[in-house]
Parts: sequence; C-alpha cells; structure tokens
Amino acid sequence: MNKIKAVFNWSGGKDSAHALLRALQSDCYEIIALLTTVNRDTQRSTMHGIPLQLLEAQAASIGIPLYVVDLTPKGNMEDYSSAMSQAVQHFKALGVTHFIFGDIFLHDVRQYREQQLVPHGIEVAEPLWGQSSEEVMDDFLLSGLKTIIVTTMADGLGTAAIGKLIDLDFIASLPEDMDPNGENGEYHTFCYDGPIFHYPVVFHLGETFSQSYDIRLDDGTVQTYSYCFANLMEG
Repeated sequence: MNKIKAVFNWSGGKDSAHALLRALQSDCYEIIALLTTVNRDTQRSTMHGIPLQLLEAQAASIGIPLYVVDLTPKGNMEDYSSAMSQAVQHFKALGVTHFIFGDIFLHDVRQYREQQLVPHGIEVAEPLWGQSSEEVMDDFLLSGLKTIIVTTMADGLGTAAIGKLIDLDFIASLPEDMDPNGENGEYHTFCYDGPIFHYPVVFHLGETFSQSYDIRLDDGTVQTYSYCFANLMEG
C-alpha cells in the first residue's frame, strides 16, 4: 500500500505528540517533516514558548526533520497565513497531500485550517478528532508519553502549574469546568519522552516569566492575552 505523503504540524506539546504517535501507529503516512512556527525575536515556538534548540532536539530524537516557519512578532493572522502559504507551496512541490494536526474538538480551528489548506489541494488529517476530551486524556495517560506544563494563562492556572507533570494527580487537581486537555488554551506542554522518541530529550527549567500579547482578531479588534512561561533550556 502506498503511504500518504504528509507534513505533521508540530507544537512540541502533549496533543501534538499524541497525534503524531497515532499517525505513526496507523502506518498510513509517510511523514516527511515536522512543521513548527517560531517567533523571530524570541526564537521560541509561538504559543508553547519552547526554544528552537529544544524543538530541534525533539525532532532529532523522533527522527523526522524539523521545518521552521519563521514568524514576525506582530501576532496577527495575516502574518501567519502568509508564512503558512509559503510553507504549503514548498511542501506541495514535494508531493505532500496532507497536513496532520493534533486538534480534538475545536470546530472553528479545524474550519480555519481547511479554509487555508484545501484551496491549495492539501487535505487536513486529525488523528485525535471526534473523541471526547476525557477519552483523549485517558488514552494519553496510557500512551507512555511524558509531558510537563510549560505555559499557562496568567489569570487561570498561573505560575503554580508550571513544571508539573501531566498525570492522574494533575488532572484530578483541575477545576471541574476546565477541559482536561487544555483545549481552550488553559495550558500548553512540552513532551520530552515516550514511544515516538528514540531517547529522552534532556532539558531543565529556569525561572518562570510572564508575557502579554496583543492579538489582532479576524474582526479587526485587538485583544491582550497574558501568559506564564517556563524558561525551558536545553541540557
């Protein structure tokens, strides 16, 4: 059976690693690259705040090349769309037909991805799609993937959750009205070990820091979001 040539959209976090594991286990895809977006000024991934060196270390351990989409720090969707369009054209020329993501149930996010990719002849694949958040978390906890919290919303989990391992105790400690996977942006993670890796990614945590972003929304309005970040470092 001919495998589907695909690019995996890699954030470095829990859902991304979980979806990659399922995609690899399906044996349907030839994944030629892990695509990630990095802020040009900070040299960190745009939402998780993972340093480029650690994204490179993850890719090296996984054994799939990393493809970096370099974003300006403007934080608007036009910048993202333009950069992604260039990446799509690059991979389409290499015969890629699918982009794989780790979304679970956010229909507006999936719709946006399809609007950006389908006109270019690229299909969206979502290995975790359609399951409940609880089912996805239960499966993740059984997967053997090791993940820590590296980003939280400042007015939510805050600094107290930074550095915590995603395990049964952490999930049990979450407020009842919070999605256990952080699918609404409550937290982001860094995956460093498990069955997708040939060896653990070595890292350490520095001092936690905070940062705010002014994000221009589709309707033209600007909204400020504040986050707490783990100062992840290699080695």
